[in-house]
Amino acid sequence: MTRSTRAAAAAPLLVAATAALLYLMGRPLICTCGTIDFWVGQVNSSRTSQMLSDWYSPSHIVHGFLFYGALSLAARKWPIERRFLAALTIEAAWEIVENTPMIINRYREATAALGYTGDSVLNSVSDIAMMGLGFLLARKLPLWASVAVVLALELVPLFVIRDNLTLNVWMLLAPNETLKLWQSGA
Repeated sequence: MTRSTRAAAAAPLLVAATAALLYLMGRPLICTCGTIDFWVGQVNSSRTSQMLSDWYSPSHIVHGFLFYGALSLAARKWPIERRFLAALTIEAAWEIVENTPMIINRYREATAALGYTGDSVLNSVSDIAMMGLGFLLARKLPLWASVAVVLALELVPLFVIRDNLTLNVWMLLAPNETLKLWQSGA
């Protein structure tokens, strides 16, 4: 079995195991509203983080770019398949941690996501796939294009919903009341 074949077999198994663990943690498989939508455009909707994609999906694509870059520097001797599986593992671990009561409560307390209840399993699996898309794009695009894509994926949500990966991390690690008020539109 080739490295590529092993990676192709391991990736869906890792995603399936993550989905099963999230379900065992009490996450709903799909939105409790009973529907599956491709896109939720309202950031303060109860359907955000429940469907296939929303305004936070670009941040997971950015994860892929960042993981590709970091692993290309830190593990440059690893074959690309191993780096991809490492990125997938990191993203899957984040999806699990993100859906623990501690992090859900942290989002509610420290960020503008006051009504956040965690992700559906469907949304978490989609977020992992978004990271995979970002990783694969980073592998194919020249550096200047990768930088341009990451900037666009950070700036568009910043201007449209007043949030992005950078602000999300900032507010989780070092909450700022002024920034929180700006994000909430106050």
